[in-house]
This record gives sequence, C-alpha cells and structure tokens, in this order.
Amino acid sequence: MAKYVGEKIKRTEDPRLIQGIGHYVDDIKLPDTLHVAFLRSMYAHAHITGIDTSEALAAPGVVAVYTGKDVADKVGAVPCAGALPDLKVPDYRVLANDHAVFVGQPLAAVVATDKYAARDAIDLIMVDYEELPAVVDVEEAAKEGSPLVYEEYGDNIAYRLTSGEGDIEAALGAADKIIKQRVVHQRLAPIAMEPRGVLARYFPGEQELTVWSSTQIPHLLRTQLAIMIGIPENKLRVITPEVGGGFGSKLNVYAEEALLGWIAMQLNKPVKWIETRRENMQATIHGRGQVGYIEIGCKNDGEITGLRYNVFADMGAYLQLLTPAIPTLTGLMLSGCYKIPAIQMNITACFTNKMATDAYRGAGRPEATYVIERAVDLVAAELGMDVVEVRRRNFPQPDEFPFATKTGLSYDSGNYQGALDKALAMADYTGLRQMQKQARDAGRIVGIGVSTYVEICALGPSQAMPAGGWESATVRIEPTGKVTVLTGISPHGQGEETSFAQIVADEFGIALEDVTVIHGDTAIVQYGIGTFGSRGIAVGGTAVFLAVEKLKEKAKQIAAHMLGADASSVTFKEGKFSKPATRAASVAGGVSDPDVPVSEAPAAALPEPNVEDKQISIQDIALAAHIARELPPGMEPGMSATHFFEPTNFTFPFGTHICVVEIDKETGDIKIVKYVAVDDCGKVINPMIVEGQIHGGIVQAIGQALYEEVVYDEQGQLITGTLMDYALPKAAMIPHLELDRTETPSPVNPMGVKGVGEAGTIGATPAVVGAVVDALSPYGVRHLDMPLRPEKIWQAVNQA
Repeated sequence: MAKYVGEKIKRTEDPRLIQGIGHYVDDIKLPDTLHVAFLRSMYAHAHITGIDTSEALAAPGVVAVYTGKDVADKVGAVPCAGALPDLKVPDYRVLANDHAVFVGQPLAAVVATDKYAARDAIDLIMVDYEELPAVVDVEEAAKEGSPLVYEEYGDNIAYRLTSGEGDIEAALGAADKIIKQRVVHQRLAPIAMEPRGVLARYFPGEQELTVWSSTQIPHLLRTQLAIMIGIPENKLRVITPEVGGGFGSKLNVYAEEALLGWIAMQLNKPVKWIETRRENMQATIHGRGQVGYIEIGCKNDGEITGLRYNVFADMGAYLQLLTPAIPTLTGLMLSGCYKIPAIQMNITACFTNKMATDAYRGAGRPEATYVIERAVDLVAAELGMDVVEVRRRNFPQPDEFPFATKTGLSYDSGNYQGALDKALAMADYTGLRQMQKQARDAGRIVGIGVSTYVEICALGPSQAMPAGGWESATVRIEPTGKVTVLTGISPHGQGEETSFAQIVADEFGIALEDVTVIHGDTAIVQYGIGTFGSRGIAVGGTAVFLAVEKLKEKAKQIAAHMLGADASSVTFKEGKFSKPATRAASVAGGVSDPDVPVSEAPAAALPEPNVEDKQISIQDIALAAHIARELPPGMEPGMSATHFFEPTNFTFPFGTHICVVEIDKETGDIKIVKYVAVDDCGKVINPMIVEGQIHGGIVQAIGQALYEEVVYDEQGQLITGTLMDYALPKAAMIPHLELDRTETPSPVNPMGVKGVGEAGTIGATPAVVGAVVDALSPYGVRHLDMPLRPEKIWQAVNQA
C-alpha cells in the first residue's frame, strides 16, 4: 500500500479548477435570479441630507430600491468580535442612513432583472451630501482638534492598550545603547483573484434562507447573519463553493451578505451581487496600516536588553469582525526569535475616513516581525556587527523550549540556529559577503538581507479567540468502503482536500482516491470555526486524525468480534485487521520422539505453517457495521466518528530568509538576484503544498516591500482604486526562490504539525527591506519605509 503522508502528491482539487469546471458563486445560476448593485458614497465624510430614488425605481428592469432608512430597523449592525477594554464600536449599518464615513460606503441598493439594468439605475439616484472634513493620516487622527469621524465620541481614539512584561524602564536603562526608529506598515489591498460575491434564495413555504458566499468562515457567517437578519439559525444555510482566494479578506461578515439575504426574503426571489474590482479596492477590508516608533536597548556585545514599540493603528472608519484585534497580535509576537528581558507595546488605535482594516495574510504578525527584524538590523549597524551574529547572540537554545516570552506566549518548540545555519550554507553567506565587497569596489550597489522569524499559528485555544479556537471533523466509512470526511474548516486554496485525504488514506491503509473531503456547507458539515491563521492542518487536520483514531478503535472491536479474538491481540496493518497466528500442539505435551522418523510420526505432530489464520479488511468491517448482524453486544451500528479538537496552545513555526539585491544607480530599480528560504512548519504532510504556500507568501511580501500601497488623498479619495494604480507584483518581478526546510515537531498536537500559510509573508518582507538598506548603507542610509519604489531609492542615492 502506498504511503501518502510526507509525499509530494498533486492536489486532487486542481483538475476541476484548471479545467474551469469548478463552481464559484457567480457560476451558480438559479431561475429568476435578480441582480443587485450598490450606490456608494463619493465622499470620505459627509452628512446625507436626502436620497431621491424615484427615477431609479422607474427605470427599465428595476424591481426595488432600498436605502438606509428602509432597512435601519430591519437588519442589524455589522458585527465586531473584538473585545477590548473601553473599545468604541460604531453602530455601522448595512446601508448608511444619514452619515457617510468613507469613500465606497454603501448608501443604496438597486435590485433589477439583470446586472446592467441595476448598474444603470444607480446613476439615476440623487443624493444630497453635506461634505465634512475628513481625517486620513492616523497620527493626525490621534491629535486633539483633528476632524472627528464620529462627533459623539469626542475624539478619534478607538482604544488604547498597553501590553508586555518586564520592567521596560530598567531594561532600557541598563542598555549601553538605545536605538530609535519610526517605521511605517503601509495599507495593503488583499486583491483576491475572485472578488466577493453573494447569492441568496428564500423559500417562503419552508421559511428557509440559503446564502452562497465567497467566505472563509461559513458557520460563523451563518450565526452572524441569523442575528443580523432575525431568522432562526437552523433555518439559514450558508454554502461556500469554490473560493478564489481570501488572504483574510473573506474572514469577515460584510454588509452585502446580510442585505442580500434580507432582500431575498422580501422579494421571494434569488438575488445575486458580484463585487467589481473597484468595489473590491474600496469596500473590502485593507491590511496592515500601522505607524510605529521602535525603541530598542542593547549591550555593546549585541545582547538586547529591552524593546518598546509605540504604535498608531489605523482602524479605518468602522470596525469589521476582527479590526481591533489585529494590532494586539503584533504585540504578542514582538519578541520574535529572541530572548528579550522586557517588552512593552503601547497601541493607540484610531478611526480615520478610510475603509476598515482587518486580517490580511499574517494579520498583525508580519508587522511584529518587521519591527523586531528591522530593530535587530539597526542594532547590528549601530554596533558594527554582522546581522547574523546579533541574531545568534539573542536566540534561545533548542533545549530552552517551551520558551516563555515577555509578551505572554509560550513557544512550543524551536531550533532557530538549525534553520539559520542551513540557510547560510544554502546561500553561501560568507561567499556572498565577499562578492558584495568586490561589487562595491567595482562601484555596484549590492545588499544582503537576513530575516529570522517566528510566527503564531494554529489559532488557537478558545480562551484566546473571540469565537472559539477548536475545530471539528466527521469521518465516515460508507458501506462500500469509501471514506467521507466532513471538515469544519473551509479551504480556499490551501489544498486540504488533498492533505486531509493523505492523512486518512495512510491511517486506514486505503487508496487516496477512496477519500472524499467535504467542506463549506452548513447543512451538511457539523459546526466548525473556519480557515484562517494557518490553522487548517494543525487544528482542522488534527480533528480529522483524531476522528480516524476513534473509528480505528471501533473497527478493531468489530474485527476482534468477527475473528473470535481478544481485541488486545488484534493488529492492524495496510488496511487489514488480523488475529495472531496459531500453532497446533505437538504430541507428548509438545516434545517429539527423536527415535520416530518424521514420516512415521502422527500427522497431528507436524507443525502448522506459522501464518495468520484470518484477516478482515477495513472495508469489510465497514459493511458489517452497517449490516449490523455481527457487532459486539451493545455496539452502535455504522462507521462514523466526530471529533472536536481543542488545542492547548498555539504553534510557532519559524525560519530564516536571505535576500540579495542589486540596485541600478541610474534608475533606482531593485533586482532580487538571490532568494533563499528555510522554513520549519513542523511535520510536513505534503511538501508540494508547503512549497506552494511559501512561494505565494514570499511573493506577497515582495509586493509589500517594493510595490504595493493603498493611497488616499487628503480628502479621503482613494487614489489607488484600480489595478492600473495599485501595483501588484508580476511574474517577471519575482526571482527564483530556493527553498528548503528543517523539521521540528510541535508537541501541541499528535501529528507534530505547525502550519505554513503565512510563513512566507511574515519572513520575507524584512529580508527584502534589509537587503535594500544594506545595499544603501555606504550612502548613509539607515532605514527606508516601504514600499521601496525606484524613485525613493534614486533619491536616497543621489541625495547622498
């Protein structure tokens, strides 16, 4: 029987996607479907003194038009799950009533017989605006006297929070040197290939509402929509078909999802809305959005004594599901890979007249890694030390795990030196430094950046999560021996249809193609939490594994009964249960007479072949369990097991990334000439999927480091509102990526897995920026803020 776990197995979901025969929300066609288009605010901040929809209602094909006043007391506020002391949560409704707070906020919805009629009618709605001053800069928003997003609050402060442990003043006071630096984590747009989409259908006779949504959290979405719309949760079904990327942006409950469900209930017809790319840029959450001030203390030998980070976190105009929680994740991971005796983070979270921020691949952890890695580079520059040596000086040793940080976490396992050493060897770090010296002597601008990162994954224990951190799985062996897995996570590119099948196939000793993984339908799958925070394998996969173990134990009991053996003596191998081999007893109490020729000895005295008497396959046991005639007394029929796995801790993958760049002095263009990444995500189920996840993460990190930025002007108008203006990295901009890994199992789950979905995004950004800053260090450059566009580099070179 083939072994699957640990092997490079092609993703079983890919053929339907490559052939274009998968089904995304917009591919689902229901009879008599109506289409919805939204009128969105053209101002970043305004009073709405009137909306006239009469012309739109009279337009050809228009069925209905809804404004904020129509739905104000019928659909609840958009939910925020963040729970922080003194948190201000605006009452943000699905359609604005009399106050618009960002460009792109929905003001009215038009329902028509086709999407073109709906969009045409949008232009016929007349809105009377009274424009108000907007606040766009997060640091300005925190100041007294700045324009207020919500006058009733008296300021723009959503919350303040101080976190960390240790005596920070004493730690900084004990330092030989204190280095300070302002850093910017610019806003990013997630830009999933498939924008958001919703289709809703209501059956009035059954009083059942079905919502198809491109989401990462189908069960949590169902719960929240039921509350918002006022429908019993068991009368609401959420189906998540194929999802064309999410990156955290679909880890949310959006106004459009609730409103379409409510409209379907009013009109008793299916209604559909598919987001345009411009809407996606305006009104799907943004990521990052922090401006922070680093203060790090160190000894002359490079030992870090303390770290303080004062940060202004841009919430945007209102709070989406996890908006206020994202900066707190930055605080949790500020220790990075290092032993730091005291850490303090002071968050000032502010409202601005922009789209809300929320989880985007890494969700607060890329910001933390960028802060500590840039800080370590600054320490090395200040002391004249190699960046690698400063890192080594502050690593905890492998035998110090579990390792308690001064941010309140306990890292599960780690060998940071091992990953660093492997990456240095792969890159030929010593040779790179020699090459750099020769290049500089020849007038070329070459830089080397190193990032050693750790991230928090497998979110996570329920005590630390706003809506549960467990995950569920049901594993069922059908009467014909095929296996069905129902998982509470909701994969959308992570490949769990394949990796979960690998786990199950190995454990049952069956073929991979005999396993089907089902997800994303709340009427079929038991309640689950969803896919985010690199938790798919580590939490969802563990639930699958433990459900399989339950079934194997039940199958063993049935096998023992059918084989007439004691269960403790039954073995399982390659899909079959066996009872021990038996030998017939020899004559005279088991001692043969040496004087009797063997040919003349009684037949009973001849030893029986030492073979197993009887075997029974897992498939035969499944059939027997359903027929139920040969079950042990008191055993339930069927072969199905459900497990809800509650992890005891997060997991903490880690790694080392090394980037080499060369800069064109005349143009400021940056070319990445070498990129090496060694990542450790614990035990690996499918190396091909792991490598794919790391590739994608690195590309997104390169995008942040060099190209991407959401830009608003001073009036709050979105300047980067299309892909003509927002610079996504293209294939030609990405270097060859040299990948390898170390493998340090996690003790948090029985498979030893950790998670890898966000590793590349977290580890790569500081490596790229560090390489560029290193290249420009002969010009006196100590730090540059992202994105490192050519004009910024050219200016740095020529000003020097």
